[in-house]
Amino acid sequence: MNDERINQNETEVRQSRPGLVVITGMAGAGKTQALHTFEDIGYFCIDNLPPSLLLNLVSLAGIPGGASRKLAVVSDLRSGEFFAELETVLGQLAELSVDFSILFLDAQDGSLLTRYKETRRRHPLCNDDMTLSEGIDLERKQLNAVREMASHVIDTSGKDTRSLRKEIRDLYSQCPNDKGLRVSVASFGFKHGFPRDVDIMIDVRFLPNPFYEESLRPLTGLDEPVRNYVFENSQTQAFLQRWKDLLSTIMPGYVREGKRYLSIGIGCTGGQHRSVALAERTYQFLKDLGYSTSVSHRDILLANLKAGIDANLDNNEDEVSA
Repeated sequence: MNDERINQNETEVRQSRPGLVVITGMAGAGKTQALHTFEDIGYFCIDNLPPSLLLNLVSLAGIPGGASRKLAVVSDLRSGEFFAELETVLGQLAELSVDFSILFLDAQDGSLLTRYKETRRRHPLCNDDMTLSEGIDLERKQLNAVREMASHVIDTSGKDTRSLRKEIRDLYSQCPNDKGLRVSVASFGFKHGFPRDVDIMIDVRFLPNPFYEESLRPLTGLDEPVRNYVFENSQTQAFLQRWKDLLSTIMPGYVREGKRYLSIGIGCTGGQHRSVALAERTYQFLKDLGYSTSVSHRDILLANLKAGIDANLDNNEDEVSA
C-alpha cells in the first residue's frame, strides 16, 4: 500500500513539473550548475541550444501531448545572432499550449566581474576592443526583454552552489527532499576486494559468523535460519540499534546538503551471511523512513557458486566410494 502511495506521489510530481524549462541569463550567473540540478531531478538536459531548434525538440519529446519526458535547455547569447529568435520561438510555444517555464539567472556586475577574474574566462560578447565591464553591460541590455518574460529570476550574487541548487529544487522538483535522495545499499565480502564506489562502508566482521555453523554454511543472509542466527545475537542487536541511530542522524544532513546519491557498503568476510542480512535490514529501515532505496549483494553469487562446486565434489566422492 505504501509503495502504491509513493508511486502515485511520484506520478503527480512528474505531471506538475513544467514539460520544458528554458534556462537563460547572464554569462557567469550559474547556468551550468542550474543545468546539473535539473539533471539530478529528472530532466533531460541540453546546453547551448539555438532557439530555432526548440520547436523541433519539443515535437520530438511529445511535450504538447503530455509526455512524461521533461526537458531543460540552456539558450543564451553564445548562440550569437540565433539568440534573437528566442522571443519569437517562446511565443510559438505558448500558442501550441506547451507547458514551459523560463528561468533567468542574474547576478550583480561586481559578482560577475569577480567570477570572470577568478576563472580567467573570456566573456562571450567581448572582442579585442571591449572591456569586460562593457561586455557585461552589453549582454544585460540584450537580455532585458527576455528577463521581462521570465517565470522565475534568481540573483546568484553571493550564493554558493548548494544554495542555488536548493532554490532551483524548491521551484521545480516539487517533491519532498528525502524522495530526491537515492540510496543504494550493497553487501560485499572483504576477501573479494574493497568496493570502490561507496560513500559509507561498515565492517561487520566482528559479529558472530554463521559460516562456522555447519547447517548454516551453505545458506546466505537471505535465508531465515541465517537471519535468526545473526539478529538473535545480543552483539548484533546492540550494533543494529546504534547503526539505525547513526543513519537517522546523518540522512537528514545529507538531504540538507543537497546530496542526490548515497551508497552504503556493508562487508563481512565472504559477503554471504552477515553482510547480506544486515544490508537487507538497512534497506528496509531506510525505505520505511521514506528514502528511495535499493539493495544488492555483490558477492552472494560467488558464495552460491562455491556451494554448488562443493556439492558436486561431495557427489563425486560418494560415487567413487560406491
